[in-house]
This record gives sequence, C-alpha cells and structure tokens, in this order.
Amino acid sequence: MEKVVKQDIERRMARYNEACRKSGAKLTHQRMEIFREVAQTGDHPDAEKVFQGVRERMPTVSLDTVYRTLWWLKGLGLITTLGSSRERTRFDANLSRHHHFVCVQCGLTRDFYSDNFDKLTLPESLQSIGHVETTQVVVKGLCLKCASDEQSVAKKQRKEETL
Repeated sequence: MEKVVKQDIERRMARYNEACRKSGAKLTHQRMEIFREVAQTGDHPDAEKVFQGVRERMPTVSLDTVYRTLWWLKGLGLITTLGSSRERTRFDANLSRHHHFVCVQCGLTRDFYSDNFDKLTLPESLQSIGHVETTQVVVKGLCLKCASDEQSVAKKQRKEETL
C-alpha cells in the first residue's frame, strides 16, 4: 500500500470537515472513516478495498454503506474516480493535478506528475463529442515488480529448455 504523508492526510481531512459543514451534512464516524481510508492511500482503492480497510476498524460497517458514502463523497467533490465501470471504479482523494500509471498485469495504480502532460492541447474535435471537465493521462505498462517477475519466469523457462 502506498502511504500518503501525514500532512496531506491532515489537509484532506480538514477539507472533508469543511465540505461537510458547508453542505450541512452530518460528520458521522462511518463517513469519516470511509473518507480516511481513501485519503491515507495512494493506491486508488475500489469500494471493496475501502470496505476491507474500514471493516478492520469498524466491523459493523456494510459494503452498501461504503458504496453510498464513496459516491456521496464524489458528489461533494472530495474524491475523484478512475475507470469507466461503476462496479470497479477506483477512488482517489488526491485532487491536485496529476496523472496515473496503471500496471496492465496486477492493476497497481500510482500517481505521477508532469508539466508537459498538464499543458496538453486538446483537439477541437472533442467539442463535437462533449464538454471536457478535466484531463488526466493514463499510462499503462508493467510495474517494476511484474516486469521483474516476468523476466524471472522467462529466464526459468529458457533454463528448462536448455536442460
């Protein structure tokens, strides 16, 4: 699990408290713990992963509560989503301008920053499709662990073929 620095977590929790106050929403313990679970990781967890993490601290929390709260948090603008399928959507509390690396083998997702990508000029043809709200670049490839595992398997296979 990629941990987020304490200062960022505290800033995100303060933003959560302020957004709840402004919207008139109750600052419930369950909502706070669900948001904290997303805010404290850079792993971009899906709802199931958030549920597992929160359940360690709050065994009575339901998966339904986690799903409803995550979409409520998105509605408040406290988290963003990655992915197109509502069932496998991943959640991200990092609202700063950033992009994502996604491992095509294990699904590892990590943030990265690029001034060049931030300055991308979008084609005019997008106007005939819809209104662009945000732009994020998703880079797909093999993470270092999967690449290393793949090389190890290939070496083992070559060695077996020579025997």
